[in-house]
Amino acid sequence: MTRIKCCGMTRVEDALLAARLGADAIGLVFTARSRRRVSVAQAQAIARALPPFVATVALFMDDAPALVEEVVAAVSPDLLQFHGGEPDEWCAQFGRRYLKAIAMGEGAAALARLRDYPRAAALLLDGHGLGEAGGSGRAFDWSLMPGDLAQPLVLAGGLHAGNVAGAIRVARPWAVDVASGIESAPGVKDPARMAAFIHAVRAADRQRERTSADAPGP
Repeated sequence: MTRIKCCGMTRVEDALLAARLGADAIGLVFTARSRRRVSVAQAQAIARALPPFVATVALFMDDAPALVEEVVAAVSPDLLQFHGGEPDEWCAQFGRRYLKAIAMGEGAAALARLRDYPRAAALLLDGHGLGEAGGSGRAFDWSLMPGDLAQPLVLAGGLHAGNVAGAIRVARPWAVDVASGIESAPGVKDPARMAAFIHAVRAADRQRERTSADAPGP
């Protein structure tokens, strides 16, 4: 089953709806470079409202260690996510499992960075360019998703209800990450778009199961 992360949450009601619809994780953005930035107080309110078994992910981009430490202490996120030029050792210093975003806007040239983060719990391949913030709504060539890495891969960048099934079919990711594709404005989620996105992911999973079941045996 493809896991789903709904990122850039700024409102309790949006996070609760995502959880009810079946999202596996909620992304909270703390970097000042993002239009979806939340305060620690906002993040605490969202995290406390979530039901059990829905993970919280705190996102940073080349931020000071003091901010990361403050969020870890106050919000206690399940995972950290780093979108900048942070090296593996830096990302691992906070005692939390982390995701590392890889900017795929360069195309195949970005693949060399995938092996630079052996401690990452997963790698998130996003469509933005190197040095740019995520949540750009830009996709990349999904066929570039490698199949030989030990770490799970998360697909992000330009996903929405109309293309996520094709993305899953081509890239076969562990998880998909969506922000702008379920929004009416940055940080404000659209209930209909969110529901359509999650429905499309689950439909794609069912189609994959049917295809696997119909495949001839050895």
